[in-house]
Amino acid sequence: MELSKIHHVAIIVSDYEAAREFYVEKLGFRVKRENYRPERGDWKLDLRLSDTVELEIFAEKNPPARVSGPEACGLRHLAFWVESVEETVHELAQKGIVCEPIRIDTYTGGKMTFFHDPDGLPLELHE
Repeated sequence: MELSKIHHVAIIVSDYEAAREFYVEKLGFRVKRENYRPERGDWKLDLRLSDTVELEIFAEKNPPARVSGPEACGLRHLAFWVESVEETVHELAQKGIVCEPIRIDTYTGGKMTFFHDPDGLPLELHE
């Protein structure tokens, strides 16, 4: 068996319109597919970041809240590589997205910071 890459990451959101605006309009993901699933009463939004990276968004009715911060079992955070953390933080601030102070990863030496999606999912920028 050879696992060669991650095909996609899937997240559940509480507000479809807020998540769509955040990931598409603010972060720049491109819509690949957008489907309402009447049998489930929810939306499934497939987004593309690059030719090899996709994000699946499921908008569920009344999903349970995240148990706690990023230290709970499950997905800790979703990280994005960027050329410049400072430039990206500035661009996000212009779109109303607040990032934590930039810090240095003690293991890689790269600059990093965190921000959150509308449901509080931690998202990381790393260079």
